[in-house]
Amino acid sequence: MSILDRSTMRDAQTVDYVDSSAISGHKVLRNTYMLLSMTLLFSAITAGVSIAFALPSMGIIVTLLGYFGLLFLTTKLRNSAWGIASVFALTGFMGLTLGPIITRYLGMPGGSGIVMSAMGLTAVIFMGLSAYVLISKRDFSFMGGFLAVGVLVAFVAGLGAIFFEVPALSIAVSAAFVLLMSGMILFETSNIVRGGETNYIMATVSLYITIFNLFTSLLQILGFMEKE
Repeated sequence: MSILDRSTMRDAQTVDYVDSSAISGHKVLRNTYMLLSMTLLFSAITAGVSIAFALPSMGIIVTLLGYFGLLFLTTKLRNSAWGIASVFALTGFMGLTLGPIITRYLGMPGGSGIVMSAMGLTAVIFMGLSAYVLISKRDFSFMGGFLAVGVLVAFVAGLGAIFFEVPALSIAVSAAFVLLMSGMILFETSNIVRGGETNYIMATVSLYITIFNLFTSLLQILGFMEKE
């Protein structure tokens, strides 16, 4: 076989690999969006139940224990059918924790407008950034390290704002989370499309938590602006 023939074969194999990777990425993306839409609906239902029955807040400790416990369970079961049940358990639990938060804002003057505005902005940001990745096909994997550090710092600062009751720090953390979650949407969508994430269950969890944090952060910012 000549050098030219071998080069041609290598090029063909490379094209086949890229095509199969792209097909796999689009399949994971389709399954992710289907499961994400169902979990968001289920989470909205559990949040509605929490609001209807005026369930009290679970507190930061119980919320964190429940979240990390169910996240660990979902990670362990991600390659089985039970992983889907675990995803619904996780998102349903997060919906229950969201209910008291929404109730608090609904009790404010113009509260319904704040909640609807936060929902609308969350949807616009998510769909707009996701569409940008899908259309531009840009690789945002370079943002991974920065986003991981940023989320960790913002999370610790958020805990400090809660325990020490510093409103200014709380608003600053919320603003930081809006930027970080926007970056996470770019990073995670790109990661799915390019085949970096091949498990649609974990992809769903990542996007759900991103949307959840984006919504609650916007709620806090809009609520603060309304008070002012």
